[in-house]
Amino acid sequence: MLETGTKAPDFTLPDENGEDVSLSALSGTTVVLYFYPKADTPGCTTQACGIRDHLPDYTAAGVRVLGVSPDPVKAVKKFHDKQSLNFTLLADEDHAVCEAYGVWGEKSMYGKTYFGANRATFIIDGDGVIAHVIPKVSPKTHDDEVLKALGELSAA
Repeated sequence: MLETGTKAPDFTLPDENGEDVSLSALSGTTVVLYFYPKADTPGCTTQACGIRDHLPDYTAAGVRVLGVSPDPVKAVKKFHDKQSLNFTLLADEDHAVCEAYGVWGEKSMYGKTYFGANRATFIIDGDGVIAHVIPKVSPKTHDDEVLKALGELSAA
């Protein structure tokens, strides 16, 4: 997994509407880039709805939030619309961006092992450098952790 101080790998992925979004196009903006395992599952819904409900706090901090999952655009769009999300979700169907950020790995559930995206969040500064990493995110406390980190970064 990438660490604080590392240059964030650039990427271009389709958003929930199939429109391309590039990290490099957001130069000058702080980006909260969070990875989640699967659209419309309980933990991912809790996390996404938390961001939705706290978006004014993120906006006040001058931040753009991007959620990334290895789901196809169709699944991301359905999830985005169903939960009335007010921020951008990106489809990383070939999991290349998950791999670039080091969040793609072996997981296990109910005795079965498989590969998938691990839940992690990266705060990327306006220069494209990773300013903070939350390697194991809890959906319930995600916003508190990220907003606290943003506050500490802006005070530094």
